Amino acid sequence: MAAEHVGNALRVLVVDDHSVVRRGVVSYLDVLDDVEVAGEAADGRDALDVLERLHAAGALPDVVLMDLQMPRMDGVAATGEIARRFPAVRVVILTSFGETERVHAALQQGAAGYLLKDAGAAEVAAALYAAARGEVFLDAAVARRLTQEIRGPRIGLGALTAREREILVLVAAGLSNKEIAAELVISERTARTHVSNVLGKLNLSSRTQAALVAVREGLVEPS
Repeated sequence: MAAEHVGNALRVLVVDDHSVVRRGVVSYLDVLDDVEVAGEAADGRDALDVLERLHAAGALPDVVLMDLQMPRMDGVAATGEIARRFPAVRVVILTSFGETERVHAALQQGAAGYLLKDAGAAEVAAALYAAARGEVFLDAAVARRLTQEIRGPRIGLGALTAREREILVLVAAGLSNKEIAAELVISERTARTHVSNVLGKLNLSSRTQAALVAVREGLVEPS
């Protein structure tokens, strides 16, 4: 496996908001052959800051191993930003959540792999090296769920676009249409349309219901 990575150690940035979990993942990676931990980050925004510094030093990692549910910027949003700013860096999601809506959202933002936190060392290594080769690696259980779903319609969070998910998070944070417009640098009318689309797709009648859905699905922390 390691030989397929052109003979050099695979550099990995570990992103998780729980320090104990993060250190455990780092220790986990340290025992893998030809894998080097390039750094750590506590959430999506922190990850982008670390990547900026590594980029300036000419030392970008090959892969980011990314948790999903984190404060400030979650793994889905961070994955999209990494794909946009650092297209050579691949992202593998490592999370406790295996719902297909989350998988769809991560893959739509450019994730190259999706693992559950009970993955074994061989599976983690396989996902990291697959990502470095430009391939996509999915946890076996996740792949089965996607296969079962493939003939059915997209429902719930899976029906939302990346921007609509972003809108849902801001609604859950209590922002008004005007504040959402300012946050995303869009018109208030566009923000209002996005909010209406989110409520319609989720079959909800109020912003309060939307906030509860966002909390239930782990997009935001309970207030």
